[in-house]
Parts: sequence; structure tokens; C-alpha cells
Amino acid sequence: MSGYDWVVVTSANAARELVKRMKGPPKRVAAIGPATAAALPYQPDLVPRVSTQEGLLAELPRPAGRVLFAGAEGARRLLVDELAADFVPLYRTEELRPDGFPVGELVVLASASAARAYAALGRAVPVVSIGPETTAAAERAGLRVAAEARTQDVDGLVDAVRQATG
Repeated sequence: MSGYDWVVVTSANAARELVKRMKGPPKRVAAIGPATAAALPYQPDLVPRVSTQEGLLAELPRPAGRVLFAGAEGARRLLVDELAADFVPLYRTEELRPDGFPVGELVVLASASAARAYAALGRAVPVVSIGPETTAAAERAGLRVAAEARTQDVDGLVDAVRQATG
């Protein structure tokens, strides 16, 4: 950790895995979203107001120096590309597909991988998305997005569900 000016985590899973594996304290940490920040054992130096990689880029002081992006295998590369960051995959998301699926009127999607996995089931139930990347993945997969959360957190999802069902 000592060689980096910033360590960036984009999910609670990444934050938990980073803490398990790191040796020495990071100089500064940026966490995308309050749930990611809460998964850390200390207060991060930056939690952007908009919980996306774009939101982080908008608020990260420049020059950022040497940056480590710790996240999921297959994560979007925006931070790596824009900051010339080093990337270390800390976990892998598996897109599971259940044999059966309950009947419902609305499906809530909290990630692009969830959108892809749900689309593979071939259901026609409309979805609510946690944010722009999840919406884009859902639309690419042919899903009908009824609403998108304005903030990428539980409150944003609840409001989007209300909007979609109201």
C-alpha cells in the first residue's frame, strides 16, 4: 500500500477483500458509495457525492499520483484508463441462474451482472436499476427499465421502486 497515493474501491466486497489482504495502511482511500465506505474499518478520505466511477473522477484531486484500483475481476476500466491506475482483482462475480424464479411485477437490479443474469432467464418483468451502468447493461440485454435510482444506494432504489409502481 505504501507505494500508492490513492487506493480506490468501488464495492463493499472490494473493501472487505482489500482489508483482509493489505499490508500496511493506505495513504488515502476513495470509496464509491456509502455502503462501500461502511465496509471499511476506517473513514475513507473521499466518498464522491455521485456513487459512480465518473463521480469519483469528478471529485478526485488532480494530479492523483499513483492510484491502485481494487475491485472485481472484469470491472469497468474507466478509472484504470483515466488515472493510469494499477488494477488488482480481489473477487469474481458469478452470474448465477436459478432453476425457478418467483412470480413478480418488478425486479430490482443492483448491478450490471445482476441485469445480465436476470436477462438470461428470459423473463418479461420490468426492472428498476440502481444506476446508469446497470441500466445500460439491462437495456443491452433487452430488459425494460421502468425506473432508475437517482442515487446509487438503498434510498435511491426505494424511491425508484415507488416511481415505477406509483
